[in-house]
Formats: sequence, structure tokens, C-alpha cells
Amino acid sequence: MIKKRANINKGAGILFLIFGLLFFIIVVRFITIQVTGQADGVVLAAQAAKQYLRTNILEAKRGTIYDDKGEVIAENVASYTLAAVLDKKMTTDPENPHHVVNPQMTAEKLSRYINMPEEDIYKILTKKGPKQVEFGKAGKDISYDTKKKIEALKLPGIIFMPDSKRFYPNGIFASHLIGYAQKNENDVNSKLVGKMGLEKSLDKYLEGTDGKVSFEGDLWGYLLPGAKKDVQEPKNGDNVYLTIDKKIQIFIEDAMSKVEEKYKPKNMIAIVADPKTGKILGMGQRPTFDPTTREGIEKGWSNQAVETSYEPGSVMKIFTLAAAVQEGVFNPNALYKSGTFYVKGVPNPIRDWNNGAGWGSISYLQGLQRSSNVAFATLLDKIGQDTFRTYLDRFHFGQPTNIGLPNEASGKILYNWPIEKYTTTFGQGTTVTGVQMIQAATAIANDGKMMKPYVVDKIVDPNKNVVKTTKPEVVGKPVSAATAKQVRDYLRTVVTAKNGTGSWYDIPGYDVAGKTGTAQIPGSDGKYLKGRNNYIFSFLGMAPKNNPKLIVYVAVQQPQLGENERESIPVQMIFNPVMKNTLQYLNIKPAKMVETKVTKVPNATNMNVSEAQAKLKDMGLQVEVLGKGTKVVNQLPKQGSTLIQGERIFLKTDGRPSVPDMANWSKRDVMNVADLLDLKLNLTGDGYVWKQSITPNSPIQKGDPLVVNLLPMDKIVEEQAKKKTQVNKGQTQNKQSSNNSSPPLD
Repeated sequence: MIKKRANINKGAGILFLIFGLLFFIIVVRFITIQVTGQADGVVLAAQAAKQYLRTNILEAKRGTIYDDKGEVIAENVASYTLAAVLDKKMTTDPENPHHVVNPQMTAEKLSRYINMPEEDIYKILTKKGPKQVEFGKAGKDISYDTKKKIEALKLPGIIFMPDSKRFYPNGIFASHLIGYAQKNENDVNSKLVGKMGLEKSLDKYLEGTDGKVSFEGDLWGYLLPGAKKDVQEPKNGDNVYLTIDKKIQIFIEDAMSKVEEKYKPKNMIAIVADPKTGKILGMGQRPTFDPTTREGIEKGWSNQAVETSYEPGSVMKIFTLAAAVQEGVFNPNALYKSGTFYVKGVPNPIRDWNNGAGWGSISYLQGLQRSSNVAFATLLDKIGQDTFRTYLDRFHFGQPTNIGLPNEASGKILYNWPIEKYTTTFGQGTTVTGVQMIQAATAIANDGKMMKPYVVDKIVDPNKNVVKTTKPEVVGKPVSAATAKQVRDYLRTVVTAKNGTGSWYDIPGYDVAGKTGTAQIPGSDGKYLKGRNNYIFSFLGMAPKNNPKLIVYVAVQQPQLGENERESIPVQMIFNPVMKNTLQYLNIKPAKMVETKVTKVPNATNMNVSEAQAKLKDMGLQVEVLGKGTKVVNQLPKQGSTLIQGERIFLKTDGRPSVPDMANWSKRDVMNVADLLDLKLNLTGDGYVWKQSITPNSPIQKGDPLVVNLLPMDKIVEEQAKKKTQVNKGQTQNKQSSNNSSPPLD
């Protein structure tokens, strides 16, 4: 018994020593933390403060892209994401709830403003588990106006998270050139990133640098009383000014839309350039897409004028001709035998386009005018194969232009076998890009000096300091000024000669010089496609001939032509109006001194409306008055702008404004109305006005949405004819039944 008690005492003593030691360690640890304020090398005060530290990102504004006149092409606009708080713990005052109290009522009211059925909204609002929910695509990109309308409903638990999106106010407008920027939809904290075109290649300038704000906040993220904020301001992106002229680009888009509607070609490109500087004034293509919605982008991801190489066809003869003139071997009056030409060792001959029939013995000038392949094959023997190869390099074929757009193709000079050397003279085998053709053509239009094409005029930071500027750059002088002038004279005869293939591209009053092209298209089996529609039809023209101010290049691939339709029609439908309208818009005087139809817009602001109307009508302008006031307070286009006589000018008065009846108006006129009245414009379709959401002459307020449906003019005429037929049919039926029917009730 005594031995057992001794063992118990001994065990208790050991336990006492163990617990005593643990207590001693805890006390020492506690005193150490109290004295040093650290635990395991970590400052506890800092760790505690970290629990309450909140950091919010201050998003940098992506830079704006402008045209050469400072008109917006791409910009950031405010948008909001709709969300709903479901967590009841967010409500501390039942009289002022901060969570969704009545899901049924909330769903019913929200369905009026977002594109989601009431029952689907209700399902989201009654989910079990999440503390906060969003509404998918329907709840994103909410406009400021819609946000204000929803807020006015005072729905408990409905909140908005501020955001921004990229907006392209012109809709389909040089879309592959401008590209687009978007956020990663799977990352709520992602920023806008350029995905295509200039938005991609200039991303480092446009994106800016996000800032942040750090502060001590409570559990819900609210600033604690007395706490300080540490703000690091964002650096907004740089602004980009292009060489693109908005009006010229619209000329291109309108013309291409008509051809697309009527002939449904597989591809099209059109480029307008200033040969004196290399500035690209307009660049369009089909298929295309709307960069804001990206509708249609699946039809084509590449900028065809820059990223796609193809066989140019007979347009290439311009540069073969230039080499021959420069080498002194082109005698316009010398004769050759047209029809067929045999290359040594090659069984199949080179043929003229009329199945090798030719036109007998004709002069080389006639061979140019008729676009004879045989004429240019025989010219190669005069120029020399090695010499001609150096001219291809001097015109920079086979190498990128470095225009500053992503994924530029270089094309390929196919010049190994004898047959390839001959076919290259008339644009078969060797491949080029649209911008290469423009660059090479500047040498002909600019007296031998070849200008590098470019689309970015300058880049300016948010403080208006110029970060980067582009100056015209001479990249070569492949031919002399005398040669360039002589080539233009010869190319003018392609348009004026009775049998000239370019006669359809003559523009009265202007001396257009240029060359047609009909290029074969290689199939997947390596053989050229057959059939009259399986070609790339093109025309490269410059005007006025003696001192060209413009180069316009148009190429249309595989248009669906009618049985008796000329192959040149689709190209002509683009080239002629674009060249003519641009020449007039730039106030370039016609060669025959036809009375100019261009006028400078005067300042009409602060004038009496009736006086302003009279003055502007005397200048040949069509005046549209917005509002019923007596004094002009604003106008578009602005003072100093250039208008073609007959175009519209818009006057905003000091009276309450209204939207006029815009039926059959052009896209640019609609945009002027929206700009002047501060309306949120949404354009759908392409062409001319078919329908508008605001009733004509009804009063409007700043910020009201205006939806305008556009259709090609031939479609509008077709729809109007249908409507008229239906009305006439209805009237006939009414007359026939009038004797048996009761009178209508008021």
C-alpha cells in the first residue's frame, strides 16, 4: 500500500514538472510577443492590419483611335454589369433592405430592361447558396441610360458594377484595319486587349497602366472611420490618329456593300492612297464584321489587303511597262504578232486572253490597251530576264511594306523556271498583296519616288504630348520621273482607246490612267479554276494623270455574274464612285475645268435660322433644321469642312430638338444627326435608312437611344414597291366590298 502511494506521488510529481515547464514556455512566449510585437519573424501589427486592408483596381482608360480629322473611330464607353445580392446578412436595417426581398416582383420589373425572360431571372434570384448573382450576357454592357431607369425602380438588392467596353461608333468601318479589343469574359478583372488590326499592333500604346487605391476597410469593404487612402493614379492609354479619312472610308463601304449585295463575291478589297505621301486614306474589304458586336467575324479573320497574297493578273503589266520604258526598249509603234507565244522547251504556248486568237500584227501600245499577254512576254526578251528581276526588287515585290499592321504577308516572286519568268510579266505565278501594289504604284504616280504606305499619322499621350509621329518616307526610286510620266501617258490610253480594256473606268472631267487585271485562281489541286466567274477582277487607277493626287486599287474575287454581264461591272461599281467622289471631296479640279461642285462650309452658329437656311441653300447645300427654335446653336459639318453641292448640312436650333424623317438617308447623315442631338445611336445593317426607332418630328431628350435599320438602296426600292402593291391591292378590295360592308367606326 505504502509502495503504491509512493508510485502515485512520483507520477504526480512528473506531471507537475511537465505542466510547469509548458506553463513556463507559454509565459515566456507571451512576454516575448508582448515585448517584440513579432511571432515567427512576422510583425503581428502588420498582419492584423492586413486583415482590414482593401485594394481596388483603378482601371486605365484605353486610348481613343481617331481619323485624320479627329473623328472618333474607336473609344471606351462606360458600361455596367447588373448583379443581385441574395445574402440576407447584408441587410442590417429591415426598413432599408440591401438584398433581394421579393424575387417575383424583381424578376418581373427587370425583364422589361434586360434581354432575359422573367422566369429565367426568377430562377437566378432564387438560387440557393450564392450570396450574389449576375445575369450572364443579358446583364453585361448595360448602358448608363438603362442603369438609371432600373435604379429608378428602387429594387432592393439590385446593384451595378461599373465597367467599360470598346465602342466603334461607325459600325462596319475599315473593320479589319482597325480590328477590335475585348476583355477575357472568364476573368472579371481582365482588361481590354487588342485582338486584331491596329488595336492589336498598337496595344502597348493604347492599353495604359492600371492604378490602384488601398485603404483600411471593414468586413464589407467600406472605408473605416479615420482610415487613410493610398491612391496610385492610373495612366490612361495614348490616343492614335490615323491617316484614314472618315468620309472617303464611307465612300468605300457604301460602294462595296452594293456590290456585295448584288454579286456576292467571295472576297473584295479596295484601297485609296495619297501617292505623294503614302498615306492610306481608306481601306475596306468584304466579307467584313461589326467590331462592336463582332457579328460576321467568322467569315474572315484576316486583313486581305495586308495578310493575303494572290496573283495580281494584268495589273502587273504596269510595272513591266515601266521597266521596258526605263530600259528604252518600249516602242509604242513597233509591231509584234499577237495571239500565242512559245517559250523554248515549253509545249503549251502563252496565249492572249481571247483564247489565243489575238488581233494579228498590232503595235505594242495596242497590245497594252488590249491587255495582250503576248506583248509583255515578248517585251521580257527585250528587257532581259535578269534585268527584269532587278526591277521586281526595285518595286519591292516579294517583301513586306512594313505598313505597321499585324501578320503582313510578303508575297512571293516565282522566277525560277523560264515559263515563270515570262508569266510574271503579266501577273501570273508571282503573288503580291494589295498594299504592295499601292506602294509600287506610288512610284508611277509620284514621278519615280516610291512612298512607303502608312496608316498611323501620330500617337499622342493623354497630356497631348506627341509620342510618335509618321513622316512620309521614300523607300526607293525604281524609275525616273520621265519614265513615270511616260507610263502614265500610256496607261491613260488604256482608258481612252476605243478597244482599251479600261474604258469602263473613265470619269468625265478627270484624266484617269490605269490598268485592268483578270487573274486566275489556283485550286486545291494546283490547277487553275475554270468558269467565267472564277477570277479575280481588278483595276488600279490614278488621277489626275498629269499630277496624280489619288491611287485607287480595287480587286473583286469570284463575283456571281449574270450570263450577259461584263466582268468589269463589280469593279467599276466600286472604283468609279470612290474615285469620283473622293476627287470632288478633296476639291481636285477636273482637267476640263468643269465648274466645281464643292463648297467650304461657313459658320452658321448664332445666326437666325431663316437667314442661315437662305445662305446655305444659295451655296447649293441641302439644309436640315433640327428643332423649332429661331437661332442656330450648333451645326454639322463644322465651319471649314468640305461638302459636295447637294449634300446635307444640319442646323441645331435653340428650340426643343426633334429627329427628322431620315428615310433613304445615308449612314453619315444619320451619324451627324445623332452627334448633333447627343443621341445614343445603334446602326443595324448597311446602306441607307429603311426604318428609325424615333418617330419623325417627335420631341427627344439628350441621351435618348436611336436605332436605325439600314438596307441597300435596291432593297429599299424593292420593299417600297411591295408595300405600294399591298396598299393598292387593299384599296381595290375595299372598293369591291364597299357596297356590302358597314361603314368604319371612328
